[in-house]
Amino acid sequence: MSRGRAAAPAGLLLLLLLFLLSSKPATAAEVVVVEQEEEPSPLPAPDYGVALSKSLLYFEAQRSGRLPHNQRVRWRGHSGLTDGLQQGVDLVGGYYDAGDHVKFGLPMAFTVTMLAWGAIDFADDVADAGEWGHTLEAIKWGTDYFVKAHTEPSVYWAEVGDGDTDHYCWQRPEDMTTSRQAYRIDTDNPGSDLAGETAAALAAASIVFRRSNPHYAHLLLHHAQQLFEFGDRYRGTYDSSIAEVRSFYASVSGYHDELLWAALWLHRATGRDEYLRYAVDNAHEFGGVGWAMTEFSWDVKYAGVQVLAAKLLLEGDTQAWKHRAVLEQYKSKAEHYLCACLGLNGNGSDVERSPGGMLYVRQWNNLQYVSSAAFLLTAYSHYLSTSNDHDNLLLRCPAGRAEPSELLGLARRQADYILGRNPLRLSYMVGYGRRFPVRVHHRGASMVAHKANSRSEKDKEGKAF
Repeated sequence: MSRGRAAAPAGLLLLLLLFLLSSKPATAAEVVVVEQEEEPSPLPAPDYGVALSKSLLYFEAQRSGRLPHNQRVRWRGHSGLTDGLQQGVDLVGGYYDAGDHVKFGLPMAFTVTMLAWGAIDFADDVADAGEWGHTLEAIKWGTDYFVKAHTEPSVYWAEVGDGDTDHYCWQRPEDMTTSRQAYRIDTDNPGSDLAGETAAALAAASIVFRRSNPHYAHLLLHHAQQLFEFGDRYRGTYDSSIAEVRSFYASVSGYHDELLWAALWLHRATGRDEYLRYAVDNAHEFGGVGWAMTEFSWDVKYAGVQVLAAKLLLEGDTQAWKHRAVLEQYKSKAEHYLCACLGLNGNGSDVERSPGGMLYVRQWNNLQYVSSAAFLLTAYSHYLSTSNDHDNLLLRCPAGRAEPSELLGLARRQADYILGRNPLRLSYMVGYGRRFPVRVHHRGASMVAHKANSRSEKDKEGKAF
């Protein structure tokens, strides 16, 4: 993609937003301030290709384990190389949780699920941008770890590190001295939400790797099916089994949404009717057709579940036709979420907006909700545009109808807001635009690079002798 290109395929916009899911807002101290002109010059057209490339670097910054030779974020080094040793298992790898050095299983798995969803739906756009290889690497860095952490059919290692001790010590991951205690879910300590989300991630990723690495895709699907069966048979929330996670990533929504989410991803990966029937048979009991949502996040998956179910109807899936009555209820709830984002529910249940037009869900880390909403808007716009159901080519909301282009337009405006088209003219992506954060949300980014510091210490030792 050439620089300055004004329009971008929906897939690039989607992936841009997708990769922003784990980003956290910069503090004022981390922002590059360019001297303001009396009359600010017009902002250039967003270059989504450049933004996509930069956003993928975020995941390389968050890698744990032994880094590969092609690691592009050079201020990082090997870390967490003894993770799991204390418990007699290999838990080296995976991703840190942004500024923390803890590996939290639930948000990590959700991130990989979303990376895979974007890669599935918009593979050609990502490849055209020259980022397909980096996207596969980002997904595989997560799924390799999930396979390692699934040491037995009914055992999954949920977390490495302790959030409390980790937060009291500001150091680079390469120099960690804090606890690397590992915590697991099993038949006596269930975690259906974590097992379900990880199953969804592995099932989605199996679709991504199906052509390029069929053996690996089969391995991922095998683990996904085992984890789903484990999570469904031994039910409970993972934060009830692991007290240490409650202060950081408590499962407020429970585990029903993750089991429905996993079932639909397994159906998409396998085409097997039993997984679709699971989502249909449990639709009412698990809240899939009961909850009308205005949030989609690492904790609350219902809107994503509902969009996946609606997709089956829109594309005219033959298996879906048998379950049309229930899937129509899923679709209705998906439309409630999308209409809420568009401000077309008209009954006080719309998503709020900031004065500058940004979707506003909550005060803390709002950009994750903005980007996840834009993802679903973009995906649903695509599903409507390519629908085989000619009676459903528009989004019907209580306060009016919306063309697919209107959903995509709102998604684009949210992406542009993140990239600097906002009242502050501030980009929230590191290194993008005229005024932006200069350090990725990572402790190592606030210190001298590990390798540079090591060389400095060796030089001092040499001079001393």
